[in-house]
Amino acid sequence: MSRVALVVTVRNEAATIRELLASIDAQTCAPDEIVVVDGGSTDDTLRILEDWTNSRRVVLSEPGANIARGRNVAIARSAAPLVAVTDAGCVLDAHWLERLVAALGGADVAMGYYEPIATTFFERVTTCLTLPDAGEIHAARFMPSSRSVAFKRDVWERAGGYPEWLDVGEDMYFNFRVVGAGVQRAFVPGAIARWHTRPTLGAFLRQYFRYARGDAIAGMYPRRHLVRFASYTAAIALVALSTRRPWLVAIPIAGIAFWLRPAFGRTWRRMGGGRVAAFVLMPVLLVLQDIAKMAGYVAGLPHRRKR
Repeated sequence: MSRVALVVTVRNEAATIRELLASIDAQTCAPDEIVVVDGGSTDDTLRILEDWTNSRRVVLSEPGANIARGRNVAIARSAAPLVAVTDAGCVLDAHWLERLVAALGGADVAMGYYEPIATTFFERVTTCLTLPDAGEIHAARFMPSSRSVAFKRDVWERAGGYPEWLDVGEDMYFNFRVVGAGVQRAFVPGAIARWHTRPTLGAFLRQYFRYARGDAIAGMYPRRHLVRFASYTAAIALVALSTRRPWLVAIPIAGIAFWLRPAFGRTWRRMGGGRVAAFVLMPVLLVLQDIAKMAGYVAGLPHRRKR
């Protein structure tokens, strides 16, 4: 079996890093190399990493490095022909690496799945809104997060590495470059990385503001964002006209309900108690999330022109 390197980027993850390290130690297929790049932590993250007793680990300090830079530094430092990538804040299933590496026997990229670590009602609702079930994913169109992915080293080289000029959305941009290279990709739903979701409304909205800002800077998903702006413009116009024709307000309401059908289905399957409250809250969260995305996209456009 080919050697495999596991690369991780961290910054100020003292609260969660021990969970990740324990899950790496528990892998049924141990990585041959582990390269962790710290982007300038000011908490105890570096100390925890240095105290980690795993003999395969290399810890590099790269103050000021964003996620893309950290990943590129880690991959360049490694020598293995196979590379697996995850993030701080994750907890890896014990078979995660084994299943990704097995898939690389017949593919160039192995795309793992991810599940949320959601403990509060708010966290469970937001994951129902945003995270599809594994059965909903179409492998040919799937763009994986780099919290759960593995690839052959030459894929990273052909894609030009992760884009260091992009602070957020770097893994999506990398995905587009990988797809453009025409490589063989495989979806591996059993390779699961669990991650801590955003615990508050403010953190949730900031996350999607930043994602959309990254989309604008990188020129990703322009049609998707255009449809969002057009849909809300039409909805506002219909609500304004409903003062004379009240029935018109039913159109945007029906549109939101139609759009939320998959999320409502996830809510029914995943949540026990609190389903009714979740159904009521979800349209509000969707609108707020879309507002954050639109604001983020507008905020990113000037930086795209500069780039």
